Amino acid sequence: MTKNGRTVREKILALLHAPDYRPQDRNEISRTLGLKGRERVAVRKTLRELEHAGEIVRIRQNRYVLPSEADLITGKLSIHQAGYGFLVPEKAGEPDIFIAAENTGTAMNGDRVVARISRDIPSRRAKDRQRSEGRVIRILERARDTIVGTLQHSRNFYYVVPDDPRLVHDVYVKPVAAVSDRRRKEASKEDRQSEIVATGPRVGDKVVVRLEAWESRHVNPEGEIVEVLGAASAPGIDMLSIIRKYDLPTEFPKSVNDEANRIPKSVEQRMINGRDDLRDKFIVTIDPDDARDFDDAIDVEKIDNDGGWRLGVHIADVSAYVTLGSALDREARRRGNSVYLPDRVIPMLPERLSNGVCSLNPDVDRLTHSVFIQFDKSGRAKNARFGKSVIRSAKRLTYKEAYAILKTKPNGELSQRLHIAWELASLLRRKRFEHGSLDLDFPEVKVYLDPTGKPIRLERVENDESHQLIEEFMLAANEAVARELRHRSIATVYRVHEDPDPEKLGEYREFILSFGYKVGDLSHRKEIQRFLASIRGKPEEQALKIGLLKSLKRARYAAQPLGHYGLAKANYLHFTSPIRRYADLVVHRTLAERNSPRQSKIDIGQIESMAEHISETERNAAEAEIESVRLKKLQFFEQQLEARNPQVFRAAVMEVRNYGLVVELPDALVTGVVHVSTLADDFYRFDAAQRCLIGRRTNRRYSVGDEIRVFVARVDTFKRQIDFAIADSTPKKSQRRR
Repeated sequence: MTKNGRTVREKILALLHAPDYRPQDRNEISRTLGLKGRERVAVRKTLRELEHAGEIVRIRQNRYVLPSEADLITGKLSIHQAGYGFLVPEKAGEPDIFIAAENTGTAMNGDRVVARISRDIPSRRAKDRQRSEGRVIRILERARDTIVGTLQHSRNFYYVVPDDPRLVHDVYVKPVAAVSDRRRKEASKEDRQSEIVATGPRVGDKVVVRLEAWESRHVNPEGEIVEVLGAASAPGIDMLSIIRKYDLPTEFPKSVNDEANRIPKSVEQRMINGRDDLRDKFIVTIDPDDARDFDDAIDVEKIDNDGGWRLGVHIADVSAYVTLGSALDREARRRGNSVYLPDRVIPMLPERLSNGVCSLNPDVDRLTHSVFIQFDKSGRAKNARFGKSVIRSAKRLTYKEAYAILKTKPNGELSQRLHIAWELASLLRRKRFEHGSLDLDFPEVKVYLDPTGKPIRLERVENDESHQLIEEFMLAANEAVARELRHRSIATVYRVHEDPDPEKLGEYREFILSFGYKVGDLSHRKEIQRFLASIRGKPEEQALKIGLLKSLKRARYAAQPLGHYGLAKANYLHFTSPIRRYADLVVHRTLAERNSPRQSKIDIGQIESMAEHISETERNAAEAEIESVRLKKLQFFEQQLEARNPQVFRAAVMEVRNYGLVVELPDALVTGVVHVSTLADDFYRFDAAQRCLIGRRTNRRYSVGDEIRVFVARVDTFKRQIDFAIADSTPKKSQRRR
């Protein structure tokens, strides 16, 4: 505190906000504020903190101003593979700033930067609208100080080609005589198969490079090799490269493992006391075929007297084992969530908990936190009750098994109960869409690997009735818990999805029109729902849905219940997956202690900080998961090039350009290009008005929506691109309606 009671921080901000303020350096600021001695030291520290937080900026001659006074803005930079980027402002509600490739400076994807708004440019939506364009002038914080890439050697120097195509500069490195100790200390047994030699990295090895200060984009960055992962072609190195690129943890600290090992493997009688005993209930889990941790179970009963249902959702009570502030808790919070890669899971909790005592395995006692909801015959929730419980799952079903049961007539207790559950789930699903929820479900593609990590099969996983059944019950439980905590004004972590930016919806509308669809004002939710219904089952459905997702804001965690746009819910949070998400664990604790006086002492600032952190770990994990699956898909198609009898895939034409056809393989959910030069049966010209390729001699046409059969012609794993060639020359015309 200063002598008048205000902090140095408050006095600095008050000075910079003063209408007659002129830019000053730190010494001038100290003199103006009349500060001496230790207070001058505090000024230097406070200025650094304010600058780092983006609340003030440093301009020429090290003078400080408010960002708005100098047309400056602080935010996180998102760079596209083509080189340009967008700055997402830290101040809520402000539009993104376009950053041309030549104006990114030495900033990399994910960096916190300061940009100067240089001019407004016409938006893609309409000529009378403007979008701000800027230039990065300072990097406040690097997203990462290391990059992963492949070591190469020219005549005069060594350099590393980054795996991330968004980093277009190679990184110069010095010759390395020995491998750092980090590799030996951190590598697990499965990673040692690359047989790193002590003589240092070899050309073609995947390496981790720590970047040195990089001041000018006109010279290549330099760095130091801090870890050698192994030969790029060695089994497992591809996934290890992604793990290092996203800085994912591979080992638990000793203190965490020691704490986990002290937890009993089975539920002891003393832990059951005071809980609802549900072990005689017919409770089941439904999960993917290869799931190893089961954190949710359900039971549904029909209420005969009024035709309604009683739903029980039982979630693993991780909070019974992971106490606040413990080593387990600190590590779980640091990780934020589990990460699912094609060849492994990087869990939030040690396996003793995630696959053991917390997992709701069948025929064993497990501690749970239950939500009991009673619905009337119209699907309206009449009441909800919450409580700690103990269950014994009667059956572990896979989605495929549950789907098979739902597609046959009820036969036996399990089948009858599952059909009753679907009665309720299908009603809840219909009512949810009637209320305005958007159908943004996507099929997924599971990549099956052989023991060496080589992809051998791709399988499309549909969002069928078995998935929808579990989804509706988890949504109901999440919403019930959110309503309860909000009603009691209890601070917790909410899952929010804010309303979209109207301009981005306008740009998306232009994108829709380019596909030939007629669509109205997308700021009206009903119009989006109508459009989504019109493209259901069409070849371009996937591309158009992805386009919609890109135009919406990203769901995140927050300390305030800001609502969920996509689900059309005012109150929503995550409660149902505490084994793999730290947010859910936080909610479990706040729900369990909602009647405790301790609740009034919760610091909302800590909740906000936690929400921001786990939102970031979630984004990081999602990017790693997406990239790992994409990489395995590329490897799968690369293998097709070497096959004697390469597979022929069905494909749909998504776009027609002058250089060829952009196609999607619906069974693999990958896109690629059929170059016009490979259409050898005729000479094809591009008709821009009709958006098609037309054969000059045969008059054969390739148009958007056509279904064709293709095989792999070329794979560029660095650029993540696949080229296809047509296996037969007769396109099947789409029967789309407009």
